Amino acid sequence: MAHDVIAVYPGTFDPMTLGHEDVVHRACQLFGRLIVAVAAGHHKKSLFTMQERIDMARDALKDYPQVTVEGFSGLVRDFVVARGGKAMVRGVRAVTDFDYEFQLAGMNRHLMPEVETVFLTPSDKYQFISSTFVREIAVLGGEVHQFVSGTVQQRLIDKVRSLGRD
Repeated sequence: MAHDVIAVYPGTFDPMTLGHEDVVHRACQLFGRLIVAVAAGHHKKSLFTMQERIDMARDALKDYPQVTVEGFSGLVRDFVVARGGKAMVRGVRAVTDFDYEFQLAGMNRHLMPEVETVFLTPSDKYQFISSTFVREIAVLGGEVHQFVSGTVQQRLIDKVRSLGRD
């Protein structure tokens, strides 16, 4: 394990899924400190506010003492460099993810050559889970307990109710 290496795992985490948690678990075996960076997600329409997503991630990851959760807006490059990050963790589920992530890694290498991108795959039982699918299932009244932690599930139920979609 690289005890002195700070890694950053950026994403929108809308919501944090068991797949995200699995990637965090794997990253914690490699890096001494991991910052889960919750993006404002200007390019996406989020179900949860940024603060709600930060709170969910903090709750879901509370058993990992080497993990901190922070929000950010703007370029991930600026966030990573400001925190002294030397690695950026990206979860990859399928070939379609890899194509996009490979291009993104190339751009990030150009923007911050001192930071390595590390691709981690979640356990096979989580490879089909995406936040988009989980949101859709929850909004349509389906069960999501097998895709998210209990506290995230409750927040999804509460959010759907507050939107009048239950």
